[in-house]
Amino acid sequence: MADRIAQVERNTLETQIHIAVNLDGTGQASLETGIPFFEHMLDQVARHGLIDLRIQATGDLHIDDHHTVEDVGITLGQAVAAAVGDKKGMTRYGHAYVPLDEAMSRVVIDFSGRPGLFYTVPFTRSAVGGFDVDLFREFFQGFVNHAQVTLHVDNLKGDNSHHQIETVFKAFGRALRMALTLDPRMGDNIPSTKGSL
Repeated sequence: MADRIAQVERNTLETQIHIAVNLDGTGQASLETGIPFFEHMLDQVARHGLIDLRIQATGDLHIDDHHTVEDVGITLGQAVAAAVGDKKGMTRYGHAYVPLDEAMSRVVIDFSGRPGLFYTVPFTRSAVGGFDVDLFREFFQGFVNHAQVTLHVDNLKGDNSHHQIETVFKAFGRALRMALTLDPRMGDNIPSTKGSL
């Protein structure tokens, strides 16, 4: 089995991004985006997904965080798609429920080859530490479009916006970990009756 690693660069007039992933890592993260709260969330993905993740992003933060957050999602999606390869032997589906005090979220993912985001996160406030929580949807939309996955994100309960989004990112990491796990019973087969994903 080839190493499931990839590096992707994205350079535009708005952002310059380099991302490296190892899908069979140990959860190590090196994150430089200029947006501390976003990095805190990305660290959850690495740690709970057991994905080694290196992100270096420079963006037009003097305007706002939007372009950087969205483009990190796009580039991470591209890197995951490249590292997954032909999807032979992988579990394909993943799901997780994660609580944090009063908050709980559910994330379900399918490496279907078809992008689709179904996102229901009723934040109780519009910003956390100055970070506009609406941007998290942009991150996930960028990821979904370029990783070619179907993703259902549901915050089921929560009063604290920090807790709400942290449960989402932890559950996203756990769901990724499950879906990306190689199933020894699958062998070199692709997990689809169509024979391709």
